[in-house]
Amino acid sequence: MQNQYDIPAMGFGTYDRKGEAGIAAMLVALETGYRHLDTAQDYGTEKEVGQAVRRSGVNRADIFVTTKIKTGNLGPGALVPSLRQSLDNLQLDRLDLTLIHWPSPNNAVPLPVYIEQLAEAHALGLTRLIGVSNFTIAMLEEAQAILGDLPIANNQFELNPLLQNKKLANYCVSKKISVTCYLPIARGILGDVPVIAEIAARHGATPEQVALAFEFAKGYIAIPTSSQADRIRSNYLATKLVLSEADIAAIETVDRGQRVIDPAWGPDWD
Repeated sequence: MQNQYDIPAMGFGTYDRKGEAGIAAMLVALETGYRHLDTAQDYGTEKEVGQAVRRSGVNRADIFVTTKIKTGNLGPGALVPSLRQSLDNLQLDRLDLTLIHWPSPNNAVPLPVYIEQLAEAHALGLTRLIGVSNFTIAMLEEAQAILGDLPIANNQFELNPLLQNKKLANYCVSKKISVTCYLPIARGILGDVPVIAEIAARHGATPEQVALAFEFAKGYIAIPTSSQADRIRSNYLATKLVLSEADIAAIETVDRGQRVIDPAWGPDWD
């Protein structure tokens, strides 16, 4: 499952996957078939991702690696050196995708300052694709106007059956901005949603697999994570689960606008 940017739809999130246990989880993911590892400067897992890529035996060209620039590195002249440090941590020559993790809190750094630096990182060959995370429609429009012909390849934001973020997701799809869902399985509470539990039972699947299959059916990318090998493998089976149109329509009814990640300094969500 790919999109116009060849970003593997099934990604593995690396938040909290630290040390040897973290590397072990990533190696299970890569052995299972995941080909997309998502990290961030703020996660402190870039070194582990690099180790996993090297130890996996999988060709580097076959593993898509994303990192995200932390808010402390958005100021003038800070972004490119921080990305070079990320590449050192990862022991990679280039990122596949580099995202702005969050818009600058309370607009402390004006948006053009860091979007122009992101374009510079791309021009220098430090990253194949650029994108953003937690950006609203207005911010996407402002950023794309600055970037001109250089596309925003991805917007990563919280999305799962309980927070379907339809206005933002539909906008991204219409503008050919790929969507990556974080918290794609809503931290494992979807089994308590009767509609999802019923669909899961009917397909002999887990509620998490149903959520991921729903996101893939929409053309989105998802980055679940786990420290448990059996859960990592189970989540991957969502790539084989095909939901009916009726299943998808039923899941669309469970949207509660239930946001989990909502810092006080975050943007005014769409």
